[in-house]
Amino acid sequence: MTYENLNIAFNNGIALVTITREKALNALNTQTMLELQHFFSTDAYNHEGLKGVILTGAGEKAFVAGADITEFKGLSASEGQALAQRGQDVFFLVERFPKPVVAAVNGFALGGGCELAMACHLRVAGEKAKFGQPEVNLGLIPGYGGTQRLIQYIGKTKATELLMTADIIGATEAHQLGLVNYVVPSGAEIEKATELIEKIASKAPVAIANIISSVNAYFAENVDGFAFEVDAFGACCHTEDFQEGATAFLEKRKAVFTGK
Repeated sequence: MTYENLNIAFNNGIALVTITREKALNALNTQTMLELQHFFSTDAYNHEGLKGVILTGAGEKAFVAGADITEFKGLSASEGQALAQRGQDVFFLVERFPKPVVAAVNGFALGGGCELAMACHLRVAGEKAKFGQPEVNLGLIPGYGGTQRLIQYIGKTKATELLMTADIIGATEAHQLGLVNYVVPSGAEIEKATELIEKIASKAPVAIANIISSVNAYFAENVDGFAFEVDAFGACCHTEDFQEGATAFLEKRKAVFTGK
């Protein structure tokens, strides 16, 4: 697929995916969503030796300032449902990706942008980053998972307030609430995200993939997260990485994992 709105650069096993609609504050239009879908369902899996993905937005103003509202006007109820379902399906691809996906939030992460950041496994925010779900200002609610993931990260009480008031919060408050993992000086977001992925990449890849799926199982409908963990633990026991990790521990040396 030829990407029009994504710039993808691979460096030392890390994919830096930049949404490049800077003039539109990187708003998520249909084409951008299709490109994100293709990358996280196909291209990312085809890159041998991939350690993880950093997702960011072009320019200094916005990570993603929201969905492209010009595409929303005049939607029927059924068309709106289909739009929201497609958005959720794309963001589930991000959330369920077996390698770490880190959002490097360099500005506004509002509406669909906040939802995209929340679909990533970790979030690094620059000091000027802003987060919010302002959909009620438009007579809408979040449709790409925002009402669900915001509760997961910061709890029902505060999430309900932010969803109903449309208040926008800064990076420091987002960190205090547990929405982001780190706040760094503006411009240092990608550096910190890279540091996190490199640290995770030193661990057993099969175990990391099972961590991601097990954590997601906690929130999945009709899934017993504890039972899922038991199965995932058993699957890890039957890997070369576990044998290497256990042996290295007993021999007091650093393990060399192969992802098998």
